[in-house]
Amino acid sequence: MPLFTLDKTCGSARRGRLETVHGSVETPVFMNVATAAAIRGGASAHDLETVGCQMALCNTYHLNIRPGSELIKKLGGVRKFMNWKGPVLTDSGGFQVFSLAKRRRITEEGVAFTSYIDGAPVFMGPEESMRVQAELGSTIAMAFDECIENPAPKAYVERSVDRTTRWLERCMREHERLKAEEGVVNPDQLLFGIDQGGTYEDIRVRHMRDIAALDLPGYSIGGLSVGESAEEMYRILEAVCPEMPEKKPRYLMGVGTPCNIVEGVYRGIDMFDCVFPLKAAQHGNVYTWQGKRRLVAARYREDARPIDENCACPVCQSYSRAYIRHLIKADERLGMRLCIIHNLWFYNELMTRIREALDGGSFGAFYGAFHDTLDVNIDREK
Repeated sequence: MPLFTLDKTCGSARRGRLETVHGSVETPVFMNVATAAAIRGGASAHDLETVGCQMALCNTYHLNIRPGSELIKKLGGVRKFMNWKGPVLTDSGGFQVFSLAKRRRITEEGVAFTSYIDGAPVFMGPEESMRVQAELGSTIAMAFDECIENPAPKAYVERSVDRTTRWLERCMREHERLKAEEGVVNPDQLLFGIDQGGTYEDIRVRHMRDIAALDLPGYSIGGLSVGESAEEMYRILEAVCPEMPEKKPRYLMGVGTPCNIVEGVYRGIDMFDCVFPLKAAQHGNVYTWQGKRRLVAARYREDARPIDENCACPVCQSYSRAYIRHLIKADERLGMRLCIIHNLWFYNELMTRIREALDGGSFGAFYGAFHDTLDVNIDREK
């Protein structure tokens, strides 16, 4: 059975299926972000099943810092550790090269950090990233790369991308070696490569062609949604997606809003992840098919209706806007948890409807109806 099956297309949009040792994933798919092997805000693996999650994403850097990948390996790997039965993708730690800029030093060997917990020195390079991800035993491991700030000088971007390619080759060698070791958690772990290049189309295209030649199981586009406009991001996707292998999964890392996802699918992306539904929920912002609702708005103080009257999620079946607004205003954590459950349900329902539209040949109409409306702030108060 092939790893990835492309069932049909609608323009550049793709409908497929990813087969892994930990289960089958229908694509396009949104991977729910479980940074430290848990959904922020108190959501459990059971909650992930409830909201229709197919695949979770965990953070290599954070799990290596605490509790440590050795401990997680001893306890059976990250899936057993968090009691999640489905596939898990682990990022490589490369994004921390970007997000922890004040704590890092980049060399050809890798990146030196200081721990955000106690300031202790930490080193992460291709070999270290592969070791940690092998100990986590994830379904898919990501190659170690540098996520470049946008905008960045072109000369620096070119040097960084060339180094990322060299790091990828080291990742491939170490990944194969670790999978053959006795006692490895997941000997069938897959390795995906990452395209970088900032907002320079020529560098992006060249890099994708270079890494596509390495014949990896899947490919991702990294380093977007880190400072550039949405229009710039879409421009890069339009340049890079045609260069990605057609019969392999395509993953857009760290993106994005509901509209970003619809636009990404429209341009040929299969896999997404983002913390937006969690961060929005922390402030009482919830997604609906009419746009984003701000539950702390005064208009909801006495509103007995659910967040979305057409939503089948357990939150909308049981709680009112007024009650959730009260919880958030009272700083009760239940309010954030209810918003998170709703938002995760919405994101997974969004992907279900996208897949159904692709199956039914109506994705063009779906795109026309929703690509620029789902992010609208319904309750923006002056």
